[in-house]
Amino acid sequence: MAGNIPLVGFHDFISVLMSGHDVVVKQSSNDKHLLPYLAKYLEYVEPEFKSKINFVEGTLENFDAVIATGSDNTARYFEYYFKDKPSIIRKNRNSVAVLTGTETPEELEGLADDIFRYYGLGCRNVSKLYVPENYDFQGFFHAMYKWNHVINDHKYANNYDYNKAVYLMSEFEMLENGFLMIKEDKSFSSPIATVFYEYYNDVNELKTELISKKSDIQCIVSKDFIDYEIVFGNTQSPDLWDYADNVDTMGFLLKI
Repeated sequence: MAGNIPLVGFHDFISVLMSGHDVVVKQSSNDKHLLPYLAKYLEYVEPEFKSKINFVEGTLENFDAVIATGSDNTARYFEYYFKDKPSIIRKNRNSVAVLTGTETPEELEGLADDIFRYYGLGCRNVSKLYVPENYDFQGFFHAMYKWNHVINDHKYANNYDYNKAVYLMSEFEMLENGFLMIKEDKSFSSPIATVFYEYYNDVNELKTELISKKSDIQCIVSKDFIDYEIVFGNTQSPDLWDYADNVDTMGFLLKI
């Protein structure tokens, strides 16, 4: 399991159980406490789960299929190591927002939640904005202010100071408000305390571009832009049927 945000692997965990399989879990060192606690509660609610949940350390053994999450580099290792087993291998993904300049203050405040929840560490957190030419960021920064308290976390503040220093020393152009920086950049994955942005001229061209890069994107936050868009403020509130990477986890499990 990944460990970038708390319980990030819970959906895979519960999917394995609900499909009738036993679950063998190797946790991330960054998230080792909440899932075992929930597992004990599930065993209390449904005693039959007691024989179906195993937490392991070290090398995985005696398994029939794999759901693994890691970086793009780790995924290559996973693909080789698990090549003889049915598998879902999850790689790096990021989420983007498409703005038009007509968003309400409430929608932009929802976008602030999509950016800052879990300090932006989740693949469903927005790390990149697409904005029209001559977009006025004043309303955007005003909406972000509800999350100004993040700068009081020393780890976040250290990242903010470090990345700001790098940008200034490199003479990159960026805008900032004391706890968030925005920088024009074509990349999807932005550092902590930074959101990248890119200008667009044609909505249809942008839609075609994002569809062509769908393997790098987890969520698209927008309003009346694309069929599978996420409403502002909802990226970290997925439904049970919102499968990561658009891979039907239950469909995969029920075929094993």
